[in-house]
Amino acid sequence: MMRGLPPIETGSNTRVRRWDAVILGSALPGLVAAARLGLHTARVLVIDEGAAARRPACLREPFFLGGAGKQGVLGACLRSLRVPLIDQRRIEDGPLAFQVALPNARLDIGTVPLSVDEWVAWGLAKPDESRRLAAALESMGVAERVALIDAPLVKAGRRGPLGSRRPTIDPGPEPLSTEPLTRGLPPELAAAPPQLATVLAAWTRALSNLGGTEPSDAARARLLGAPFGGSADGRDADGLRLMLRRRIESLYGEFRTLDGPFRLVSVNGQPGLAPDARGESGEVWVGRAFVINAPRTALAGVVDQDPVPAPLSAPTARWRRTALHWQIRTDLLPGAMARRVIIVGDEQQPLVSTNLVTLRSFPHRDGSTDLVAAAVVETGASPAAVESAIEARVAEILPFTEGHLERMRAPEPAWDEEDTLPDPPPGTGWPGEVVIRLPTKQLLYTLERSGVASLGTEGDLLLGWRGGDTIAANLA
Repeated sequence: MMRGLPPIETGSNTRVRRWDAVILGSALPGLVAAARLGLHTARVLVIDEGAAARRPACLREPFFLGGAGKQGVLGACLRSLRVPLIDQRRIEDGPLAFQVALPNARLDIGTVPLSVDEWVAWGLAKPDESRRLAAALESMGVAERVALIDAPLVKAGRRGPLGSRRPTIDPGPEPLSTEPLTRGLPPELAAAPPQLATVLAAWTRALSNLGGTEPSDAARARLLGAPFGGSADGRDADGLRLMLRRRIESLYGEFRTLDGPFRLVSVNGQPGLAPDARGESGEVWVGRAFVINAPRTALAGVVDQDPVPAPLSAPTARWRRTALHWQIRTDLLPGAMARRVIIVGDEQQPLVSTNLVTLRSFPHRDGSTDLVAAAVVETGASPAAVESAIEARVAEILPFTEGHLERMRAPEPAWDEEDTLPDPPPGTGWPGEVVIRLPTKQLLYTLERSGVASLGTEGDLLLGWRGGDTIAANLA
């Protein structure tokens, strides 16, 4: 069994603050888990890093959110958290999911009729062929969505899931296809014309949170089918995260912000955190359960402890997402540009590194727009070369904005970040289950995003949802 967090002696000057659960890190799975724990009447503390809290909201919002209605995992998750309808209205559904920009084409991708019309108009496939393929992709996407919503997804240990509750949520309307829902990749996909196959591969890659590996067939089916349900857009740049924070606070959850080094410790066998590594603050934040919601290798580099606690040991990630942020006048952007664009540089080259760039826009009422462009690159890549390549990709689809893009700089979190992309071990990931309980006597958990990385944002939401329920069951 792995050794847990080291004990700390508490004296008369030490104030021990206690919660049912302490969540270290403000990544999306932890926010969802905190809200689910709150619904189970647990008192929760969420700790975020000061640098992460000061970053612009647009840098932390997901690139793509599936529909918030009954068609999507997002909608099911919000209903499971009992988010008030007035807050849910901050996110609006639309038929357009994103655009895919090729060197000689720019396609709108969304509902089946919209996507089929685009494929035919740009000459990527014939009408009948397009309709059959789109219907098959939508059908398998819905089948995989139903399976996801019904799955336990996480384990508290290797002996099987604990505290898993099958939700009683309506999975939504049936797809346009009249064929029975079956899981798996359809034969029409293998027969897709080359340029259309590139479009499909581009959005599969862009919607996942994988580094260098390919998604499983089950995960690929969901990624390919998700855009046909349209998209959800927040009225503000921080729509989803702000909604979750408000929900946590309404359930009597609390937030604390940390700057500087800290220690991970235990008090009377319960795991916690000393926010001042020098011990001058006299406080220790302790939970019956402690949840690591940040890259463990990043945490190992900032805790002021020697040796580093064993629960922080983890493989080093080879990949990370690099994002650039600009502001521009909204009226300088192309009127037909979607709020999400997947940019393919060279169709003949692998869709890796800066050959595939995502561009997200966040318009504001004052006539300005935030632009966030990102690419998944190896951790050892030259930052200057990566930034230059991303800028070149953006310039390809915004040729008349030179001199008008104002580069914005933001603090870089040391540990509370979502841009590290560790690949799951071979043979793991959806449709397998993720082990979240660390093998210690203390109730230590880790919301490892690598286990759901192939599912993109939906994986983050489900990891938090199922993880929160499992932790609550263990606390009970």
